[in-house]
Amino acid sequence: MDMADTAVIRQHLIDPEICIRCNTCEATCPVGAITHDDRNYVVEADKCNLCMACIAPCPTGSIDNWRTMLRVKAYPVAEQLVWDELPEEVPPDQLAEGGDAAPDGLPVQSPSAQEAVVAVGTHVHANQQVGATLPPWSAAHAYTNLYGPKAASVSVSATVSGNVRVTAVGRDYDTHHVVLDFGAMPFPVLEGQSIGILPPGQDAAGRPHHARQYSIASPRNGERPGYNNLSLTVKRVLQDHQGAPVRGVASNYLCDLQVGDKVQVIGPFGASFLMPNHPRSSIVMICTGTGSAPMRAMTEWRRRLRASGKFEGGKLMLFFGARTQEELPYFGPLQNLPRDFIDSNFAFSRTPGQPKRYVQDVMHERAPDLVALLQDPDSYFYVCGLKSMEEGVVLALRDVAQSAGLDWDVIGTALKLQGRLHLETY
Repeated sequence: MDMADTAVIRQHLIDPEICIRCNTCEATCPVGAITHDDRNYVVEADKCNLCMACIAPCPTGSIDNWRTMLRVKAYPVAEQLVWDELPEEVPPDQLAEGGDAAPDGLPVQSPSAQEAVVAVGTHVHANQQVGATLPPWSAAHAYTNLYGPKAASVSVSATVSGNVRVTAVGRDYDTHHVVLDFGAMPFPVLEGQSIGILPPGQDAAGRPHHARQYSIASPRNGERPGYNNLSLTVKRVLQDHQGAPVRGVASNYLCDLQVGDKVQVIGPFGASFLMPNHPRSSIVMICTGTGSAPMRAMTEWRRRLRASGKFEGGKLMLFFGARTQEELPYFGPLQNLPRDFIDSNFAFSRTPGQPKRYVQDVMHERAPDLVALLQDPDSYFYVCGLKSMEEGVVLALRDVAQSAGLDWDVIGTALKLQGRLHLETY
């Protein structure tokens, strides 16, 4: 066995029992070492450079798992994809082939800290990945993983207390507002957090369905104040991203629920995509479709604070995109909010007889207002929606800054390090 074969590595693995398949790790990885199929997210040993960029954003901690292995015996991707649980740690005396003791003094190979920083820094600059992993300094404390995803026995049962459609009937994008009541079970949440739904039944391989993640659409004191409940915004999935027919397991299950039905829930998740609490802080919300869920939660919490007279809030600015007005969730209620409370801007990409408009187009039109907010350390930016929108939105922010003569490298770094720009795309 040559030295390359006897090299010992810390192989990075993802725990399939805890992972909620939120795609955060794959979206964050600067070297493309994380991949997935319809069941598991896994790490390619030959690509992973142990830069740790994916650790902090993971909402469950499933990403923070390691095994000491001979490089030649590292678990391949194909094997990881069929795991239902992580393998046990290999005893040191079994690392070498044939069960012989591993050679003394073998180094555990990983890049130097300097190399990791250079790799991550290059990626961030090239791809404009400036999303923060720290919450705003004034955000409330978030409780996470109170009910873990190891097994259905540690989930909590919630009762459906409401299920209404929030897009026009007879149109595509059947989107529902689902309210879940937890009764006497404690389930504290904050705006920007998410939960996992455990659909009943089994997949094609006969295994229980894994959890699906949904952002919470209600504020911290519940969809109905004084009650231990929360709401979700759920779009019925009937085709995949390529347009092929597919029936989404969890989305159809949730959209078809009746009042009184029971739902198994895990979580809550998320400790960074949280709203600021300090007075006069401003919030810019940029979303498409069901990415409106956390924005609705933040807006409603600010609305309730304003109605109580207990909070002097800064500016609320919303950029909301959909194919048509009829497919935009909560359009009616948004129209009823006072103009001096929220500055709402809509973009529709499929309105008959009209040019296509996306959220980044409207952002360019509102450049003077965004420039002022980019320079304001008390302003926070939140982006939620399909992954395809993320790059366009970040580039629009860059263009807006540069058009005013601002240095985007300086602005972008500040947004990230100060917890002021949060990206949650899927």
